[in-house]
Amino acid sequence: MTSASASELPTVVIALGANLGDRALTLRRAIDALGRVMRVVRVSSVYETEPVDAPAGSPNFLNMVVAGFTRLEPLALLDELQRIEASLGRRRGIRNAPRTIDLDLIAYSSRAMRTKRLTLPHPRYQEREFVMEPLRELELSAFRSRRPAPRDASPSASARLS
Repeated sequence: MTSASASELPTVVIALGANLGDRALTLRRAIDALGRVMRVVRVSSVYETEPVDAPAGSPNFLNMVVAGFTRLEPLALLDELQRIEASLGRRRGIRNAPRTIDLDLIAYSSRAMRTKRLTLPHPRYQEREFVMEPLRELELSAFRSRRPAPRDASPSASARLS
């Protein structure tokens, strides 16, 4: 991504999780791939967490959060996140099943939206300590109080790795 003034680009927060394969390597590869669709400027530590709402026997996750800037609109960014997941071996099937990588768009500046494909901010991130702890580390608390918009609403106006 070419450089541009941070004030000109939307701020995005992406949560990353991996619980299959070489989890740390997959997270590093995901961050590298994210660098092609956004300017990654902040990277949380990596946290090992137990799976939430997952099938019995699912392995622990490595989780983290990155923040940065993008030129992409929210749905285009979601498409790119899903392409990155697929390139890193993510196969969709059973909900919350173990996966090589999970990339969740948590927030896109202060935009609120709800469509069939995407709700911003992410509707359950405040319930997930594996997102909240890295957010606190990055001091991105401004996103904590955001609530999703009603369905089909228009947008409102408003690094290290172990």
